Formats: sequence, structure tokens, C-alpha cells
Amino acid sequence: MRYYPVQLDIQGRNCLVVGGGAVGTRKAERLLSCGAQVTVVSRGATDTLRGLAAQGAVTLTLRDYASEDLAQMFLVVGATDDEALNRRISADAERRQILCNIADRPEMCNFILPSILQRGDLTITVSTSGKSPAFAKKLRRTLAAQYGQEYAAFLDLMGAIRQRLLAQAHAPEAHKPLFEALIDSDLPALIRANQRDAINVLLEKVLGKGYRVEELLKAD
Repeated sequence: MRYYPVQLDIQGRNCLVVGGGAVGTRKAERLLSCGAQVTVVSRGATDTLRGLAAQGAVTLTLRDYASEDLAQMFLVVGATDDEALNRRISADAERRQILCNIADRPEMCNFILPSILQRGDLTITVSTSGKSPAFAKKLRRTLAAQYGQEYAAFLDLMGAIRQRLLAQAHAPEAHKPLFEALIDSDLPALIRANQRDAINVLLEKVLGKGYRVEELLKAD
């Protein structure tokens, strides 16, 4: 199967996790980090989930799953080790035309979750279309060594530069060589080494006077 790659906006959307163990906890936390309204249904739950429920971050219902739990849901994640229950969740979601992921069971899913590397606003995903999750994780570890936390700051800086350039009366296509020059430079390495003076020299060389990191990020 060839999957259609997509990144979903789940901000404020109702999402259900069935299963309150370690896997269900990770799935719930990932959904929360993306702004979803998360409900967890399970007979048991980890201390982490109970703590999130006590804070009001998730809705935790300690009972068996019921088909009616899918009402008003945008997507559901099945995170149980009960094969019959997982198939039931998948079938219920299919009938309701709800997005459904069953952990480690791509044949029961209408979408699968890639291995994810997050660096601030930089999101790198790796997928093997469900054929080798272990290899996807290995590739993610390789990418993690190549793209460190400096890329989060790099993107913040590039976003601030873009906002300032867009506010000027330049044609947007005139900005392309400027961005390419910064991307091809050693700017990420300078950020990693916290060489503020060298960063400012580079910015003013490429962009002109007035482009200094402290002013750009303060304005942003």
C-alpha cells in the first residue's frame, strides 16, 4: 500500500484513545501536544494519565470501551493488547468514517503514524508504510544526530527574517536568494556554538544593516 502523506490539524478536535497503559499514555500525550481534546477510555490507567486527568488535561473514563464512545470523535487510537477489541474499534471507526489508528496493526488502520523527530517548529517524519517500524526508528535516530536543537532556534530566526522581509516593499521572489544564502551558510553551526557576534556578521553580510539576531527575535 502506498500511503498519502499528510499532517493533520487536530487543534481543539475530539480525539479518543482506547487503552490506558504505556502505549496509550504516549499516544494521549502526543495528541495533547498537538492541541487535541483527548478522551481516554480504559479499565485501568497509568499514574501519568491519572495525573493528566486530575489536572483537567484529559478526560479519563475508567471502564470498558463502548461503540458509542466514538460519537463526536474526529479520530481514535486503539492502544490495547486485545486483538478482538482492536478489530472492533477499527470496524466501529470504519462504519462512522472516523480516522483510526491501531498501534502496531497497520492492517487495521486507515492512517498510520510515522516515527517523529521534533525540533521546535521543525518536524521530520519517517515512514516505512508499516513494513519496518524498527528501521523507521533507526532512521529517526540518525536524523536526530544530524539535526540538533540548534535547528529550532534556526527556524525561529528564519521566521523572524521572513516576517521583516515580507513587511518591506520587495517582490517576494527577490527574497529567494537571500534565504538560500542563509540556508547554505553555516548559520546552524554558529547557533549551536552560540557565536552571537559571528551570527550578526553573517546576517548583515547577507541581508544588510539592521539585521541583528537580538532585534529580530525581540520583534518576533
